[in-house]
Amino acid sequence: MPKSNIQAIPFQYLVLAAIPVIITLSVFFRWSCNYFNGIYAVSRMLVQLLIIGYFLTYIFQSDCAFIVLGVVAFMLLVSAWISLRTVPHKRKSVYFKALLALFIGGASTLALMSLAILQLQPWYMPKYFIPLAGMVFANSMNSISLAADRINAELGRGESYCSARNTAFKAALIPTTNSLFAVGLVSIPGMMTGQILSGIPPLIAVRYQIMIMCMIFGTSGITTALFLSFSKNNFGGEQSLCNKGQ
Repeated sequence: MPKSNIQAIPFQYLVLAAIPVIITLSVFFRWSCNYFNGIYAVSRMLVQLLIIGYFLTYIFQSDCAFIVLGVVAFMLLVSAWISLRTVPHKRKSVYFKALLALFIGGASTLALMSLAILQLQPWYMPKYFIPLAGMVFANSMNSISLAADRINAELGRGESYCSARNTAFKAALIPTTNSLFAVGLVSIPGMMTGQILSGIPPLIAVRYQIMIMCMIFGTSGITTALFLSFSKNNFGGEQSLCNKGQ
């Protein structure tokens, strides 16, 4: 493995990253948007990343499947809860269904990646398994969030359940689909960038990124479809029968 060439960022330089954040928050304030939510989000991000930085150091040094699975289970529980921010009035009633969708879609994809593709030894190798789980649950969480918001809005406009479900599914996959179109042309994804900065040959980094992009697109679609199916009754689809192809 090539020696890491990543340069440590001095704290005083890291502070400069706050400049675009301050500009964005000022726009929130000037346009009378909810800038408190932005401040809270940025503050929470800082605290969470500092905590996880220290925590992952301990986890990566451990060789215990129970610790790794405990961390992944916590990520799963939190991602299911956050995914329903867009429908707070239905959060409690559909939480378990979001959790089940994330578990089925995420666990199956993680098993495929760790056992069949990467062939990790052991299968729960923390430095691989936990980041992969984070990418799976984060992207699936966003897709569920978009789907829940969209199907709720479509039904509120009087659309049929089947039409609302289909629109919600397509809308939920827009960000992930756009990333597939843009990768390599507009953007070089974070994982690939990190590997290249670490000294990994670009063609090796590309293989990993292909795996990640397939994982994200597939898992987002699976978990979103499962969520919409599981929560049908909660969104008013009790008596709705969709024709084949709808």
